[in-house]
Amino acid sequence: MLVLLPPSETKSDGGDGDPLDLGALSFAELTPVRLRLTEALRTLADDVPASLRALDLSERQVEEVERNAELFTSPTRPALERYTGVLYDALGAEKFTRTQRARAGRRLAVASALFGVVRAEDPIPAYRLSGASVLPGIGGLRAVWRADLEKTLSTVDELVVDLRSGAYAALADVPHAVTVRVVTEGEGGRRKSVSHFNKAAKGRLAAALALAPREPGTVRTVVSAARAAGLRLEPVGKRELELVIDS
Repeated sequence: MLVLLPPSETKSDGGDGDPLDLGALSFAELTPVRLRLTEALRTLADDVPASLRALDLSERQVEEVERNAELFTSPTRPALERYTGVLYDALGAEKFTRTQRARAGRRLAVASALFGVVRAEDPIPAYRLSGASVLPGIGGLRAVWRADLEKTLSTVDELVVDLRSGAYAALADVPHAVTVRVVTEGEGGRRKSVSHFNKAAKGRLAAALALAPREPGTVRTVVSAARAAGLRLEPVGKRELELVIDS
């Protein structure tokens, strides 16, 4: 099973890994696109005002541009530790045992505007680039990533559980993936999508799937793993699931 997580705009500082080595990342066939984007982003960082505009940042966020300027020299850390925020807090990887961390490393991957997709233990630097960014001389990232990333994800020979957010799902379609919608249930059983608790709910689901003693390989076993963790996950179609949370 491969669980595709969304990234986060916020990322932890520092790390104790060697500087970025694109050849050390999973899905090596994506290296040419990764190289094109990392070089473009690092070059753009030489022009701070242009970087702020392209990345939709304020002048108070100039440190994000500085991160991009150091893409090839700053230390790295595993992707699972690099991304931060509500989803990753709920995932709670810092509490995993060594055995649990190994399971998570095999089962979890993170969508990335810069790297396409990386596995949980892939060493990456801090950076700033979102799925909706438009880079000078490059353009929108969907056109950059779509063909290569869709080819890569289509060859994943295991169940794919897609938890990506809209901007990252737009970078590549995964027709064979199982998608998850976070919903609340009101009177009469009527359900509606939620945004406020969406990330935390997906983080808890990702943890349940990453830590399940037996690796889920079907929709049925994904549902069972979620229920064993106290989550209400229900199939609503052949490849669609709804995670029902309290309003």
